[in-house]
Amino acid sequence: MPPNKHDVLGYRSPTNLKLVGIIALVVVAGVAVVGIVGRVHANQNVKEWTREQQIPTVGLVIAKADNTPAVLTLPAQVQAFQNAGIHSRVPGYLKAWHVDIGQPVKRGQLLAEVDTPDLDQQLAAARADLATARANASLSSSTAARWKNLLAKDAVSQQEYDEKAGDALAKASVVNAAAANVSRLQATSAFKRIVAPFDGVITTRSTDIGTLISAGNPNEPPLFTVSQIDKLRIYVNVPQNYSAQIHKGMTATLSAPERPDETATATVVGDAQAISAQGSLLVQLQLDNHDGKLKAGSYVQAKLQMKGGPAVARIPSSALITGEHGNQVATVGPDNKVVLRQVTIGRDFGSSMDIASGIAPNEKIIDNPPDDLAQGDLVKVAPPKPEKVAKNG
Repeated sequence: MPPNKHDVLGYRSPTNLKLVGIIALVVVAGVAVVGIVGRVHANQNVKEWTREQQIPTVGLVIAKADNTPAVLTLPAQVQAFQNAGIHSRVPGYLKAWHVDIGQPVKRGQLLAEVDTPDLDQQLAAARADLATARANASLSSSTAARWKNLLAKDAVSQQEYDEKAGDALAKASVVNAAAANVSRLQATSAFKRIVAPFDGVITTRSTDIGTLISAGNPNEPPLFTVSQIDKLRIYVNVPQNYSAQIHKGMTATLSAPERPDETATATVVGDAQAISAQGSLLVQLQLDNHDGKLKAGSYVQAKLQMKGGPAVARIPSSALITGEHGNQVATVGPDNKVVLRQVTIGRDFGSSMDIASGIAPNEKIIDNPPDDLAQGDLVKVAPPKPEKVAKNG
């Protein structure tokens, strides 16, 4: 049978063409899938790389142990040995003042006088009431005496005599009350003279002649302030780690910024016997200040010679975080997450400092922590560098 005309021309049946098309589609789809998978994988790699780059890399430093004897240099406040704000005990107007600020005064010395017209009138009225009461009491007493004689003669009854005797006793009580009122007003009137309660110096004066004065108002400033400054009290807060070494008789060297080339020696006379919420012991010292070199109310530096105590952690100053939460250092937990620790500074050497509480010696902390480092942040720890030694100063 002769070949078909269509076969000679290379004709293929529709079935063969379908198969070829399907194979072509599968190849194209495979290429597309491979491309998409490759692109997704590349995107994931980019995202992971980006996340890795966003995790900060931190370096660690070891907190060194330090128990060398220390000279603690701490801020201290100077206060007058005695300090009294002088108020008026009587209302009125200031009649005169006799001392001004900076003037030394002796105990009992007159500082000012108050004009008290209302009090003067009250005292005058009380004296008149006393005179009236005494006159009435005298009359009642005489009447009772006469009625006693009449009773002896049976001229009056016992009841009538008792009434007169009781009236005399009542009038005598009125005299006593009136006399007590006069004494009270006289004692109050004595406060028209305002005097110094002890030897000292006038440090404030907040009144002048003619000023209206109201008595018993604690919100008003004192007319005068008297301070005893020939002897001073000095208060200093000693970190808890050194509190056990504080004892009576211990001395401290004081220096004031206004006298940088001079020092003074104060003696510990007591302490609060309690650690404050800030982790320190309030210590009181006393100083003989007859030369007047230190001023009450000023701030000074107190140097205390301490013995070598329990080891504390010394860290570089660059590891300290100071912010709204106080002083902190950052450590790294086992899951590479940041743990912030509150610390108390003991001694500050500038480039390094001793930590009185919050971390222990030989702990690892983050050096130069980023400003935005927060609790729980994920970090990467950099490979160890040559050991960073914290030095004094």
